[in-house]
Amino acid sequence: MQHYYFITGASRGIGKALVERALQEENTQVYGLSRSQSVEHSRYHHIAIDLSDIGYLQEKIDTLFPEVAHPRRIVLINNAGTLGDVSYVGDISPDSMATLINLNVTVPIMLVNQLLRAYGQVDTEKIVINVSSGAGKYPVDGWSGYCTSKAALDMFTQVAALEQDRRKETSGYYPTKFYALAPGVVDTDMQSVIRGASVRQFSTLDKFLKLKEHNELAGPAEVAAKFFYLINHTPAISGCATGCAEFLTSTCPSRKQLLHHFYTFYPASFSIIFSMPIASPLSSASPRRRPMAE
Repeated sequence: MQHYYFITGASRGIGKALVERALQEENTQVYGLSRSQSVEHSRYHHIAIDLSDIGYLQEKIDTLFPEVAHPRRIVLINNAGTLGDVSYVGDISPDSMATLINLNVTVPIMLVNQLLRAYGQVDTEKIVINVSSGAGKYPVDGWSGYCTSKAALDMFTQVAALEQDRRKETSGYYPTKFYALAPGVVDTDMQSVIRGASVRQFSTLDKFLKLKEHNELAGPAEVAAKFFYLINHTPAISGCATGCAEFLTSTCPSRKQLLHHFYTFYPASFSIIFSMPIASPLSSASPRRRPMAE
């Protein structure tokens, strides 16, 4: 029985770490979607594609999810994304904003839609993880496009999860589990872009400079390992559109902790900003505490 992983933004950062972590598991076939290839392995299949090119994606999307033989698990991780221009509204390039919305919102929605079309009737465990951000919960000056796009992706995840729950009684259809998981502040190229911004267009710049200076950024491999703990323990977790703070910030918790502490993740120096009861996506959330900007 094979495990199939589809990971976007697979050539660097968190995406590359996720690919490498997936290949450590037995019986995996890993498909990486990115412009360039940085992983060589007999079970790695590179799909060369510029995901910011929506027209090209539309032409090729029917070919991205092949027929799978004896699947035990199918996982899509929508990791590719961009911060866009770090500038105030009114100073942003129209092309930059269009690219950001396409890559951060439109592409994940298109890929999820195609995944469900391809594998909705395949009787196996199916998981979608959309890489989220605390920036989707609270405004950060200079990040209007990024905050908006992550809020949109979070809502899409919740709607998709709700729809899958309602389809579970449909004969011949096998629902997919959905998660939106925020990895926190990770030492990737995006952080380099943030630290290069102007304080005039990004008032919390100093906080990010200090995170790097004090070596408080998580490593991509560390984050990937925690993602895979979630993937390998989904039977203990109801599908939800949040992450788990304790799960991602410390050692892997027990099943009881996973069931009772669902949060959007921030490192220890940040606050938990969102919690949601497992029972219903329409239930009232517990009080939020404002975090530092991610």
